Amino acid sequence: MIYYNFETDFHLENQYKISNWIAKTILSEGCKLIEISYIFCNDEYLLEKNIQFLNHDTLTDIISFDYSVGKQISGDIFISIERVKENAKLFKTDFLNEVHRVIIHGVLHYCGYKDKTESDAKLMREKENKYLKILDNF
Repeated sequence: MIYYNFETDFHLENQYKISNWIAKTILSEGCKLIEISYIFCNDEYLLEKNIQFLNHDTLTDIISFDYSVGKQISGDIFISIERVKENAKLFKTDFLNEVHRVIIHGVLHYCGYKDKTESDAKLMREKENKYLKILDNF
């Protein structure tokens, strides 16, 4: 099950399509979807969570709390819409494309992908691009 929560005035269109895309991504990575909650919020909301739970006093576009057990995927993914807008401008991409990238980025972390090293980040970006192309053809 996938849930969408909005702590800001952003609304995700095509939630059914996005949910199917996420579920198929998880399956194609050899995992099973249990439950993911997306919480779309602003910078202030996410900064509070970043300080409270991770002891990081920095702005970020995404924080994920992974409750997965083995290949059974479960977690909460917080996304700052303000950061996503800024990143879309910075990376000269469409806002909605960047929203989708961040959505799938969190899922890929749950599927076992990391992005701390240069090689891990490269693989993560390749996977994001692969699944974004699949979404475009959905």
